[in-house]
Amino acid sequence: MEDEKIVGLYFERDETAIAETSKKYGKYCYSIAMGILHQREDSEECVNDTYVSAWNAMPPHRPRSLSAFLGKLTRRISLKRLRSLSAEKRGGGEYTLALEELGECVPASERVEDRFDAQELAAHLSAFLRRLPEVERKVFVQRYFYLKPVKEIARSFHFSQSKVKSMLYRTRQKLRETLVKEGDIDD
Repeated sequence: MEDEKIVGLYFERDETAIAETSKKYGKYCYSIAMGILHQREDSEECVNDTYVSAWNAMPPHRPRSLSAFLGKLTRRISLKRLRSLSAEKRGGGEYTLALEELGECVPASERVEDRFDAQELAAHLSAFLRRLPEVERKVFVQRYFYLKPVKEIARSFHFSQSKVKSMLYRTRQKLRETLVKEGDIDD
């Protein structure tokens, strides 16, 4: 079934929307959750929570890309679950490691007034990613969006772990330079 029809089912409050979402995007959502949690039961529960969140968000929200919308929901729910389970004990520490790696070039903020700056930062980050060569972008997204371990990224791209680490380092440096240039962070 096409995405627009599935979204239409949500707007009609037709429960088959969840079944169609599961049929088309269940494996995709599960792979995101599993990549973050590394636990079958927790991942399955997060996918089910994704369907509930999608049900509650539509309407009023009408996503332009259903796959991106579901991926974002799954990721957010999985990260929340990972935090509650303790990243060091159950998640292999990838969440903590990835945040530490990005910490050198992306500012962290807890203040409410910084949310507006965060939207601008997100726009600059999206533009930065679009300008990257395809492989570099995919490696970066695998590490910092899907929280994949360097070893797994290296295996999937047929690179050495050293090459992946170097690529990520250079990309973080480029990102930092871009964010300094855009005025998002201080030098």
